Amino acid sequence: MNVKRLAPDLSVAGQIRSADMAALAQAGFRSVICNRPDGEGADQPGFPEIEAAARAAGIEARYLPVVSGQVSDGDAAAFGVLLSDLPGPVLAYCRTGTRSTTLWSLSEAARGRPLPDILSAAEAAGYDMTGAVRRVATGGRAPGDAADLFHSVVVVGGGAGGIAVAASLKARKPDLDIALIDPADMHYYQPGWTMVGGGIFSPAETARTMASLIPAGVRWIKAAVAAFEPERKAVVLEGCRVVRYDRLVVAPGLSLDWSGIEGLPETLGRNGVTSNYRYDLAPYTWDLVQNLRTGRAVFTQPPMPIKCAGAPQKAMYLSADHWLRRGRLKDIDIAFYNAGAVLFGVKDYVAPLMEYVRRYDAQLHFQHRLTRIDGPGRRAWFTRTTGDGGTETVETDFDMIHVVPPQRAPDFVRASPLADAGGWVEVDPASLRHARHPGIYALGDVTNAPNAKTAAAARKQAPVVAHNLLLDMGYLRGDEVAYDGYGSCPLTVERGKILLAEFGYGGKLLPSFPAWLIDGTKPSHMAWLLKERMLPPIYWKAMLKGREWMATPRPGPQGAGRRAA
Repeated sequence: MNVKRLAPDLSVAGQIRSADMAALAQAGFRSVICNRPDGEGADQPGFPEIEAAARAAGIEARYLPVVSGQVSDGDAAAFGVLLSDLPGPVLAYCRTGTRSTTLWSLSEAARGRPLPDILSAAEAAGYDMTGAVRRVATGGRAPGDAADLFHSVVVVGGGAGGIAVAASLKARKPDLDIALIDPADMHYYQPGWTMVGGGIFSPAETARTMASLIPAGVRWIKAAVAAFEPERKAVVLEGCRVVRYDRLVVAPGLSLDWSGIEGLPETLGRNGVTSNYRYDLAPYTWDLVQNLRTGRAVFTQPPMPIKCAGAPQKAMYLSADHWLRRGRLKDIDIAFYNAGAVLFGVKDYVAPLMEYVRRYDAQLHFQHRLTRIDGPGRRAWFTRTTGDGGTETVETDFDMIHVVPPQRAPDFVRASPLADAGGWVEVDPASLRHARHPGIYALGDVTNAPNAKTAAAARKQAPVVAHNLLLDMGYLRGDEVAYDGYGSCPLTVERGKILLAEFGYGGKLLPSFPAWLIDGTKPSHMAWLLKERMLPPIYWKAMLKGREWMATPRPGPQGAGRRAA
């Protein structure tokens, strides 16, 4: 927690946690304002958690969520009202403190405070508000043509896809001018969270600082994106700064919509409600699994698309295996509620998975979408789609429930000219070039390509984007290369064995190894060793470093694709 003072009665900070409340109260803060929408980050506690901790510490708490980079005059006015009404000193927080500082800057400007005073106060706290001040000075008009920054290639997103593509670009052209935009301090190996929830990995093994992973020679712009303006090759950042580019790569991942399930944010992390889709909750999954001896364990999966479609059932298999080994399984009722119509989208893997469903005596409920949860009452409600297309409500109790939230593209992508009707970045599925805007590429979870949204997909996509982008810029000669839809889902069916699902577009099997070594349609210990021992170092030391192990891009069918002039 890094608190920075803007004014005598106001300080700002990045994301705070419920454990920080005692220290904030001791420091004299009497109120907190949350300016970060719930579900924005993978390691973010929801506001209901913060509010409960604040109340216990004698601190007032208010929720004024603002989408990153989309601070309106109305938001600023509401922020000013809160500052007037709440007892001070006040701490306002968001992801980095920038949104809270922007709200303060605009509200102060509306009250007539001189712009140089606002700028200097923000700068002293470590925030660049030149863009916000420009917005006030121009009467609220959008940023002009003048750019604050320019880079030949701009990469939006510092997750698996963004860092991997920046590293692949640098590996091919070391002197290329690249900037990477991401506001996060930490980078997470999210495929490892299933293993944390199963007691195999520790949380710390899945986290690194962002600064340690940005490729050498790549400029890190630590900010959030507000908007894309492809017609003038510009990205607008929070605070209204403008970054111009020759080529753009979009890879911000997706957003988890915890609030899309009524009652969920208030009970996450307690009352037996957990999820391996959040860094700080995966350890709670393991605590629940270890301590459950009798009762009902419920596992859920929301409608597609979601990040790693196998992860919801991986949590079930690892939990059930633990209970089986401890002799408790006979006393625990396991139920899997899936919003989809099948257990897994590639039919070749369904039969071996069903063997484990039977082994663990798990009850499958298809076309059941979790809509409401009552943590203290240990009740959950699902909307079931019936055979005739109608719906009905199904209610169940639980002693523990593993919840996977609905997922969607980030708001700043959904509202942009780059999005398709569903809100995802619209790309050609082979070249990963934008379908309508030249000079723009995308990869990872944010695209509308019909592949599985996995880190393994991003590992294969990064070299494709790097090659095609440099070809487009004239730095390479030859043909475009094509992404074949490859994705991998190591299904942890029991501790020590994995069903290594590898497939591409149309459900075509794309095994990486000969069947005598790893047959992906059969659970194996070799696949487990790959997941436990090999994939984490491959991720940290190869994929994010531009070393494209088993990911060399290939030309399209019969050499199809554009050829450089």
